[in-house]
Amino acid sequence: MLSHKQVWDGIDRLAARHKLSASGLAKKAGLDPTTFNKSKRITKQGKPRWPSTESISKVLEATGTPMHEFVELMHGATPGSPAGRGFRLRCTGLAEVEQGSCLDASGFPQPTGWEEIEYPAIEDEQAYAIELDRDIAAPFYRTGDVLVVSPGSSIRRGDRVIARLRDGHVLFGVVVRRTAQRVVLNDVSANQKEEVVEADRLSWLARILWVSQ
Repeated sequence: MLSHKQVWDGIDRLAARHKLSASGLAKKAGLDPTTFNKSKRITKQGKPRWPSTESISKVLEATGTPMHEFVELMHGATPGSPAGRGFRLRCTGLAEVEQGSCLDASGFPQPTGWEEIEYPAIEDEQAYAIELDRDIAAPFYRTGDVLVVSPGSSIRRGDRVIARLRDGHVLFGVVVRRTAQRVVLNDVSANQKEEVVEADRLSWLARILWVSQ
């Protein structure tokens, strides 16, 4: 059973995850900037006012957030970290990703060649972790950071992704646009430097869910 506080906490945590205020989150979703204001969460009569399902749907769409992630946020996940019980997550190094020894041609885990690490539970059974062996656009990704990657998640504009090219080169970026012919990525450092990857160069593209630093 969900409480009034949990739902509003979920909205606040979603905003924080995207480095936005509650009003900034509302604006991003095309809503009135005051939609999620603290003053609107309680009526003048002192009764709890709930956000509409339409407004929640719009912010999830605008931020590319699946409903199950929003539910996790409502139950206490901190921005940048998955929620839930601890479990074993398959983990590999960036060098193995480049070599293609642990993933298939579509970026999904091979049965062998993995280590295991303790990690809070996520619902994606195909998700895996990549431990960085070098800095990638520091300070955003540094040596020793663990990236949780979901090869099966839908990818939208604004998502942080990892791409492996057919020549073994690995790119990290933020999706600007994606078509059947190419994907355009911004540098993760947000310096607006774009890289165009033609489809015939791309082996696979996967969404980065979280970074544990």
